Amino acid sequence: MLSDILLISNKHKKAAEAISERVLVEREAKEEKSPGYRFIVAISGESGAGKSELAHSLALVLKKEGIRVKILHTDNYYRVEPQKRREERERNNFESVGPDEYDHAWLHRNVEDFRKGRKASMPCVDIITEEVDLLITDFSPIELLIVDGLYAISTDGIDLGVYIDLTYYETKKNQRLRGKESTDEHRWKVLEKEHQSALKLRRLANTFVSREYKVLFCD
Repeated sequence: MLSDILLISNKHKKAAEAISERVLVEREAKEEKSPGYRFIVAISGESGAGKSELAHSLALVLKKEGIRVKILHTDNYYRVEPQKRREERERNNFESVGPDEYDHAWLHRNVEDFRKGRKASMPCVDIITEEVDLLITDFSPIELLIVDGLYAISTDGIDLGVYIDLTYYETKKNQRLRGKESTDEHRWKVLEKEHQSALKLRRLANTFVSREYKVLFCD
């Protein structure tokens, strides 16, 4: 998203370095079977957990390894634009909050654009104007895609799913510092609904980042 605020610290960098080791090993194994294989990493977690910070840190580590990386933020794929989302959620008594708020068809189409090395039209939210711009990107030189967002690990065809085990209860300070949305009663209701959805998706991950930001791998 344009104008997003990242609060990157050493914990994000260290976690990224640990995750990159697994990415490099698994990517190499995929390429041995299928030369030129395009690898996808998904990073999920609740709001304020550090998804964007970890994605950015991981991209920089992989860039140093000579890999062309692009980050795809799933928060750009909301069906309802930011200016109307609050009203829409309150009108539906917050029952609409969840994975169905996203345009999964567009998201999956862009993931497939990456797989095929095509040019793609992608949504991009400008946080300042709260408007959705259209971004044209060429995936042909991109070798690895990082998809980050609350529901990112539910994206079809990912190779490595990372989940950050921090709930919004523990990241309230980050919510206020980043200031992407007002932290009023409406926001806390949204975060609770997202928390419930995130718990259901956690099982899809095979790599976990603990509350202390230690990386744990599962087979």
